[in-house]
Amino acid sequence: MYNIIPLIIILISLAIIISIVVRKFSVLANLDLNTIQKERETKFKEQIIGSRIKRSFYKNFSIVKNNAIPLGQKISNLFKVLLEKLVDYKVNYKKEQAIKGGQSEKEIIVKLFVDAEECFLKNDIENAENKYIEIIGMDSKNIKAFKGLAELYVFKKEFNEAMQTYKHIIKLLDSEFGASDLMTNDRELSNIQLSDINFKISLILKQMENYSEALNYIDQALNLEKNNPRYLDTKLEICIINKEKDLALTTHQKLQEVNPENQKLAELKKQIEEIA
Repeated sequence: MYNIIPLIIILISLAIIISIVVRKFSVLANLDLNTIQKERETKFKEQIIGSRIKRSFYKNFSIVKNNAIPLGQKISNLFKVLLEKLVDYKVNYKKEQAIKGGQSEKEIIVKLFVDAEECFLKNDIENAENKYIEIIGMDSKNIKAFKGLAELYVFKKEFNEAMQTYKHIIKLLDSEFGASDLMTNDRELSNIQLSDINFKISLILKQMENYSEALNYIDQALNLEKNNPRYLDTKLEICIINKEKDLALTTHQKLQEVNPENQKLAELKKQIEEIA
């Protein structure tokens, strides 16, 4: 009895299917198999053409991109060279005119420094920058001029330019004082200048909120002047901002040894303790 039930269900299902096929037979009979095949072929061709267009686009785009970047770089380099030549021409022309007027190169540079400082006081930053560039055009290793230029960039909040200028000063100092046979006084002078430049770079990085890199440069400054209270104070501030509690405690202890009269020590200690 129970085996007949599944058979009945199958027969009923088959009857329903046959009924549907019979009702739809006229529709099925009107379908053209050639048309179906043509539609399939058309869709397939569209897929191939679409795929080919995409490949062609990406290939051509890649060629354009690869050629455009070097071309853009070449144009940029060309303008840079032209600008440098124009600046050189301007500097040399002024230098020649000044020398014809009886001034020595040293006197011209002294006058340009005075002019640069006056321009800065008048907030004429562009002309002050030009004066420093003129000095550098005459003396490419004039560290004082590069420092003035870097300070202008900091004032203008052009931090990347300022940082690159300071890094160039480090290279100049290394080339000037890098010899192993330097006199003690020269070595000390070199260390003081290098530590000061590293410190200034750390201040720039602090303003840029790049605290980890700022700590690297302040450490380089402290390697040259281990007990400089200003450097230690700045390092401690950066440690607190960057939430480096252990390093902050060590730096605070060192600062306390070097400058026990520092009025901020108690407040700084409290800030360290509040670091999570």
